[in-house]
Amino acid sequence: MKFLRFYILYRLQIIIALIILGVLAHIFLDPVTAWICYSFAIISLVLYFMMGTMRLVQEAVTDGDVDKAMFYLNKIKFPRLLFKPIRSGYYMLQSNLSMASNDLDKAESNIRKSLKIKSKITGDMEGSNLMQLGFIELKKGNTKQARIHLMEAVKAGIPDKDSLAAAYLQLCNIEAQRMQYRIAKQHFKKAKDLKPKNEEIVSQLKSMEKQISRMPG
Repeated sequence: MKFLRFYILYRLQIIIALIILGVLAHIFLDPVTAWICYSFAIISLVLYFMMGTMRLVQEAVTDGDVDKAMFYLNKIKFPRLLFKPIRSGYYMLQSNLSMASNDLDKAESNIRKSLKIKSKITGDMEGSNLMQLGFIELKKGNTKQARIHLMEAVKAGIPDKDSLAAAYLQLCNIEAQRMQYRIAKQHFKKAKDLKPKNEEIVSQLKSMEKQISRMPG
C-alpha cells in the first residue's frame, strides 16, 4: 500500500525517471530495456492524466482528513482529462469540501459540473449529485429550488440508505413549512422505514417525530 501511495503521489517524477532510463538504455544499445521503460512511462502517463490522485483523495476522505484530501485534490492539474467516472467523483468531492468551508457558490459550480458528465458507469451518482445540489440550495435559502432538486434526486435514485433518508427528511421539513402536512408525514415515514444508521440522521428523526405527532391531517 505504501508503494502504491508513493507511486501515485510521485507518478510524474517516476515517468521522467523511466524516460531517462530508456534513453540511457538506447545509448548503451539495450533496446529491449529501453522499450520496457518507455512502455511503463506511457502507461504511467495515461494513469497520471486519467486517474490523477483520486485514490489518495478518497482514502483521506474516508479517514476524515480534510486537509490531506485537499492536498491530494490540488495535485490534479487537469481534471477535464480524468476518466469520466473519476472526473464526476472529483467534482463531487470538490463540492463537498467547498460546502464544508461554506463556499456555496463554488460548491454549486462543482456539483453542476459533476451533473453534466454523462456516463453509464456514473449513472447511480446522478441522484447523489442532485441531492447535494438540493442541500446547497437549502443552505442558500432557495427552498423552492431545493425541493425540486431533492424530488429529482429521489426519483433518480440514491444508493445509500442514510443519504436517501436524509433527503426524505429535508423534503419532510420543506413540506411542513409549506403546510402540506400529509405529504410531510409521507416523507417522514419513508425516511423512518429506511432505518438509517447515521447518528445525526437518527437524532433528526427522533426530533422530527415529535413535530409530526402534532401536525394535523
